[in-house]
Amino acid sequence: MNGGMAMDGAVARASRGAMAYHGGLAAEGAVERHYARAGHAITARRWRGSGGEIDLIARDSAGLVFVEVKKSRTFARAAERVTARQMARIYASASEFLAGEPDGQDSALRFDVALVDQAGRIEIIENAFGH
Repeated sequence: MNGGMAMDGAVARASRGAMAYHGGLAAEGAVERHYARAGHAITARRWRGSGGEIDLIARDSAGLVFVEVKKSRTFARAAERVTARQMARIYASASEFLAGEPDGQDSALRFDVALVDQAGRIEIIENAFGH
C-alpha cells in the first residue's frame, strides 16, 4: 500500500515538473517574440556554456542582450527566483559566448531579466544585473 502512495507522489511530481518545463518553454517563446517585435535579432536560444544555460541571446544596434526568463504566478515571485549564484553562472557562460564575438570581452552588452506572470504578461528589467 505504501509503495503505491509513493508511486503516486512520484507521478505527481513528474507531472508538475513536465508542466513547469513546458510552461518555461512557452514563456521563453513569448519573450523571444517580444524582443523580435522590438527589433532585436535573436542570436541564440538556450545557449549552453560551461557555466550553465542562457535562455535567450539577442542583438540590437546597441549590442548583445543576454536574457534570463523567469516565470511564476506574479512578477514579484518570478523576480525572487533570480539568485546571485545563477547570475554568476550566467556571467561565466556569457564570457564564454563573447569569446566568439569580434570584440570579445569588449563587446557592448547588457543582462536583462524577463519576468512572465501566470497570465502571460511580460515585464522586462533591462540591465538587471547592473553590468
